[in-house]
Amino acid sequence: MKLFNTFFLGGYECADHINRSGVRVNLLKETQHDIRVDEDYEALALIGIKTVREGICWSAVETAPGIFDFSEVLNRMRAAENFDIQQIWDLIHFGYPDGIYPTHPLFCERFVQLCEAFALFYKNNSKQPLFVVPINEISFLSWHSGDVRGTVPFAVNSGWDIKYHLCKAAILGIKMLKNKDPNCTIILVEPLIKIHVSELQKEVQEINEDQFQAMDIIAGRICPELGGSENLLEILGFNYYWDCQWEVNGEPLDWPDLQQKRVPFSALLKMAYERYKKPMFVSETGHFGTGRAQWLEEIMAECILAKNNGVDLQGICIYPVTDRPDWDDLTRYSNCGLWDLDEISNRIPNLRYIDAFLKTQHDIEKKKPVLEQIFDLFR
Repeated sequence: MKLFNTFFLGGYECADHINRSGVRVNLLKETQHDIRVDEDYEALALIGIKTVREGICWSAVETAPGIFDFSEVLNRMRAAENFDIQQIWDLIHFGYPDGIYPTHPLFCERFVQLCEAFALFYKNNSKQPLFVVPINEISFLSWHSGDVRGTVPFAVNSGWDIKYHLCKAAILGIKMLKNKDPNCTIILVEPLIKIHVSELQKEVQEINEDQFQAMDIIAGRICPELGGSENLLEILGFNYYWDCQWEVNGEPLDWPDLQQKRVPFSALLKMAYERYKKPMFVSETGHFGTGRAQWLEEIMAECILAKNNGVDLQGICIYPVTDRPDWDDLTRYSNCGLWDLDEISNRIPNLRYIDAFLKTQHDIEKKKPVLEQIFDLFR
């Protein structure tokens, strides 16, 4: 069954956490997607992308505890209707309101209130079925905030504790979403990784298993006291970038992989699918600089192979489709989008990357828009 409007999806960077310097970031605003959404959606529609990943930015929509203002979100919902764009909404994309964090006594209560408020707001204001990611990348967020002091609570040696509490919140939040909108579709998104080593194989096998802990908890396979259930797993998203395979000492494997050390991405997708047997998609992938086109071509070939090997792969999300600044240095951009940004956030199409996208799109969807239309839009 086809879940998304198009096989290719576009993702907009929406992280809104407090960075290593203690500064609140909001990349939705930094990239001006919040005020240029019509322009962005028109550009996506021209190249045949009709499904997007978006984020509500919890730190912005909860103006006071239990008080919500979704007016900016509504603007994006209306733009989606205008351009016939299907939206997937992240409720937590790394950020929380000031003063709370996953191990805070009120965190679960506040998150459940958010889920209830958003589900009711969405039912009253959208004609589209709700697709929602309760908490994006629990595994990464737990490590980033609990082991390497990347964001609140800026902890070390606490990754498991934070993961446990994020999963608790996710389970309660999903149940509230389903209570208010039984027809909503839940998407869980996690990184897909591979750690390599030549010795201590058993230890590394256990480390590689850790990447599935969050999904396993939500499924009730571990930590059953939290109330997880297999029924809570509906669609699974897996994020994959060049540095998702590394040596046990932490050094990423080179890409391009001239020494052929990497496990093929198709094999990783097959492993994840065999574990859960749920519809899945590549929920984030992309590269930067001159490697963008080559990366997309490689990923596309691996995804076709995975589909041919029986994986129920529903799509690939190019993330981000517009360039973004670094979380910890907002003056430094990554050159990672189909559209780069100039000094005043004008969208500058990266012709080589767009051309590679159109060719891979043609391979999977057997259609190709007129390239000149895209370029004319930005002249």
